Amino acid sequence: MRSTAQSALKLLALVAVAGALPAVLAHGHDDEGAMNMDMDMSKEEPKPDPDSYPPTYFSHPEHVVEIYAHIALMVISWVIMLPIAVMFSIARSRYTLAIQFLFLCTNALGLLLGITYNANTPDLYPNNAHHKLGWLVTWVVSAQVVISLVGRVAGVMSKSSAQKFSKEEEQAFIPVSTEAMAEHQRMNDSYFSHPYRSSNDSGQGTEPNTESLRSNSVSTAVGQESPVETSDRRVHYEDDLEDVHFKPAEMLPTKSANSFIAKVAGKISTRAWKILMFAYNFIDRTILILGYIALCTGIITFARFFEGHGIFSGLAHWIKGGIFFWYGILTLGRWSGSFGELGWSWNVRPKQSSQKWRPTAEFVEGALIFTYGSTNIFLEHLGNAGKEFSPQDLEHISITVLFIGGGLLAMLIESTRIRELLNTTVYEAALTHPSHAYNDEERETLEPPKQYEFSVNPIPALVILLLGIMMSSHTQQTMVSSMVHKQWGNLLTGASFARGFTYVLVYLKPPRSILPSRPPTELLTAFGLIAGGTIFMASANDVVSGMIHYDLDAMFFYTVTMGFVGLLMAWVVVLLALKGWAVRRESSRPAKSWDLASRA
Repeated sequence: MRSTAQSALKLLALVAVAGALPAVLAHGHDDEGAMNMDMDMSKEEPKPDPDSYPPTYFSHPEHVVEIYAHIALMVISWVIMLPIAVMFSIARSRYTLAIQFLFLCTNALGLLLGITYNANTPDLYPNNAHHKLGWLVTWVVSAQVVISLVGRVAGVMSKSSAQKFSKEEEQAFIPVSTEAMAEHQRMNDSYFSHPYRSSNDSGQGTEPNTESLRSNSVSTAVGQESPVETSDRRVHYEDDLEDVHFKPAEMLPTKSANSFIAKVAGKISTRAWKILMFAYNFIDRTILILGYIALCTGIITFARFFEGHGIFSGLAHWIKGGIFFWYGILTLGRWSGSFGELGWSWNVRPKQSSQKWRPTAEFVEGALIFTYGSTNIFLEHLGNAGKEFSPQDLEHISITVLFIGGGLLAMLIESTRIRELLNTTVYEAALTHPSHAYNDEERETLEPPKQYEFSVNPIPALVILLLGIMMSSHTQQTMVSSMVHKQWGNLLTGASFARGFTYVLVYLKPPRSILPSRPPTELLTAFGLIAGGTIFMASANDVVSGMIHYDLDAMFFYTVTMGFVGLLMAWVVVLLALKGWAVRRESSRPAKSWDLASRA
């Protein structure tokens, strides 16, 4: 064990030295060039005329309190309230509806402040996307809350009913009042109050399906079972009653509201409920990304970025930066245990009733890289449409080709069929000797290596590493822009090295538990991706021009971003912990059953 650890440390040190070697050679190649670079950085670039910069909401002197209150409420709504509501909703928590209504209240107040601010200030950004997108996502969330309210009245939002929803119809999801249930129980108690009745009973001949002229024998006609049969029927009937899910009305303030929502729920068919629940779950898993886009468009509108021809630079940098941002969030989620049921949390995939094929996380990463390169290769020349391709355009197209080739290679490596075909030569050599020709020790060599049980695919990390190196050396028009590009390029490079260290650890000791192994290097990967994606967005031309106009240097934005990313990662971990708490809270399992060690 000690020798394995020592060899791992030596290998990590070798990889680190190899990664730092290009930078050392670059610095040592031309010391004079480095000195000139330092001298150039010390010089102040000529600042553009302040009057040439357009007026923005950021510098508008009127109604400042309203706009900052609007921003604060929207951050509270979309960064704090809505993520909590999404986590509770996925867990089917009883607190989901309350948090959703709280979100609607804070969001409505923020909308009201935004409307009054727009009415009292000039339209500095005509036809901006933030206003339209803000209303769109607000209506989407409002529709989800309506489905949640009606669904809880109908009883389809609980975790148990969600699991059985596709298997059985639950009385058309009509809520049953307490009075109706009591009357139902009274009638059935009276019906089954006597297990049998003999012919000399005082009620002889008064019950249907009875025989009026029988001596003390017990009727065995249809509908008149023997005492044992009737008792069995009673037990079977009571078991059937337990299988019928009568759903009480929940969280309704008045009977009139209860009656109205119950009528609406009663008119919705089972097929319509399936469609509504699909839409509800789809919104749960996409609304945070839509909210992120809405917040980004708010920042763009507030600072008046990307007007006219600048839209192409804005789309290129903010879409790509947003992809890396959410890639980092996904990586942090995988480290926390999300998608562990698929084996994506550097763990062994738990056994399930249906062991269908599921893609590995590296396959998904390769597919996303391939899709990104395939679609983006046609968009790199939009900024210079109608003109000849510039060297910078060809640089960007070369990067997309790298994404296409790297993504395709990553998907091929993850294919078990491809790997099996690559072993054909070894299979052919092994099959030339019969199996009984091997002794016990030699027969172990026929078993596949333990590394085959887990994916070790460094190609996605290599693609991001090369992107970071290329972008950190990308020639820019201003020194501030060059520094910003170098910052996010270095962050992506660091994230790629951290992912490489993860694969070294996993290769030396593959996971053996269904619990997330949580390699510490993945925290560094997530931090580098989130921070690199955020600064990537800040490297757009209009953002750099704004930094120069307001005397903000590159290091100011860098340090602010580091603090923001640290807080955001902590908040993501808290949210995922809240989801786990909500799942356990709503589960019928006892607390001790969550300890897997007790089941071993």
